Amino acid sequence: MVITVEIRKMYKYPFELVVNIHLNKYPTPLEEHVTGIKTVEEKTDNISGIIYRRKIATCNNVIPKFLRKISFLNVNNVHIEEESWLDMKQRILNIKSRCLTWAQYSTFHEVSVFKQSVENPNWTEFHQKGSIVVTGAGKLNRLCEVFAQAFFNKGVKKSVNIMETILEQRCGRPFL
Repeated sequence: MVITVEIRKMYKYPFELVVNIHLNKYPTPLEEHVTGIKTVEEKTDNISGIIYRRKIATCNNVIPKFLRKISFLNVNNVHIEEESWLDMKQRILNIKSRCLTWAQYSTFHEVSVFKQSVENPNWTEFHQKGSIVVTGAGKLNRLCEVFAQAFFNKGVKKSVNIMETILEQRCGRPFL
């Protein structure tokens, strides 16, 4: 079964501020489970000006102990790869994320887009869609997917709250 999560959010802050916060928000005391971020590749296309980045996030494994009895789930850290393409001319940031740790047992993908709002040029539209399918846990695949769905729904909301908190701390009240 495919589990999907989707969110749309309008940040009432300019594109540059929102993108800068997103690209630099972790690690933060607001999210104890992201313990590190390493940029492993960064390059700028000389013609288009698009900045490509590939980062690896190290996160605490939040899988409950009873599910860690499945041997491949019993790891201390989870690694997430994030690839991003920032086009300042078009004012759009495209992001693709995937889990590296359990790639042979599950498929986890997120696609996110930040872009300048057509409604107000001082606002930024955010759209994220993610999916997960567990294939390597045998009879427990569905149980793992149910946990993943609850975790990702909560995680998406928490990530948006972190963005809003950092934006307000650094930039003040939203632009209206």
